[in-house]
Amino acid sequence: MKKVIVYCSIFIIALAGCEETDVRLATEAGMDAIKSITLKDEEVQKLAATAAAYSDQKNIVAKGNNPYNMRLRRLVQDHYQEGNVSFNYKVYLSDTINAFAMADGTIRIYSGLMDMMDDGELRFVIGHEMGHVVKDHIRKKIQLASAASAVRKGIASQHGTAGTLARSQLGGFAELLMNAQFSQHEEKEADDYGLKFLREKGYKPISAVTALQKLATLGNEHSFLASHPAPGNRADRIQAQIDGRALSIEETQQGIIDKASGLMKESMESLSDFVGDLLPAS
Repeated sequence: MKKVIVYCSIFIIALAGCEETDVRLATEAGMDAIKSITLKDEEVQKLAATAAAYSDQKNIVAKGNNPYNMRLRRLVQDHYQEGNVSFNYKVYLSDTINAFAMADGTIRIYSGLMDMMDDGELRFVIGHEMGHVVKDHIRKKIQLASAASAVRKGIASQHGTAGTLARSQLGGFAELLMNAQFSQHEEKEADDYGLKFLREKGYKPISAVTALQKLATLGNEHSFLASHPAPGNRADRIQAQIDGRALSIEETQQGIIDKASGLMKESMESLSDFVGDLLPAS
């Protein structure tokens, strides 16, 4: 990802040497691209909160006694804190089948998705989105979205039609962030977190499987599946964990660490014995 941002920076800096370029704006864009590589936690939180506020303004949010809002409040109960992460939940009144999270703990569920799923399945979705936040998946998305925003600012430094268009799209940072695609590894980690969430809170683990199976019925042309790995395969993977036939990514990684630690300990003990045999008896 750093290579992408570096290339963006070079492109923007090159613009500054062209005629018909707003040098100040081009310079700002170059600095933005460079800063996006080393965003501090508070900067990530601020960018995420800004994007969430922008999204909330662009959508109809269920409030008060709205049935969707009341259902969400009932589902999340007291699940507002996980470690040092504080979550905030809202429903968007839209037929869209989707949900997303921001790095500041924002989680948004579309009413179209709520209509599709039962309570247990929605809890898995909530846990899945929590996983994206807790596992820090969204930081990279913010860095990429920031870099893309810097590129648009660089293009905006060029006078003319292209520059005017770019200036009008500067608010697209939020859309870039919301529509950013997670890797298959990240989606699996979030699925694992969602399953763990169900288990730890005393909910039925099978809801994770049925939620993914329902998403699999949408068809390959659906916009949700265009940005997510095949949910049918993900459902099979979660079912294997429930059946005890597979481990989560976290469990697998811990197993590798434990095995490596064991081998290291054995090696050190063998080395100690070998050195002891070489030393003369006292």
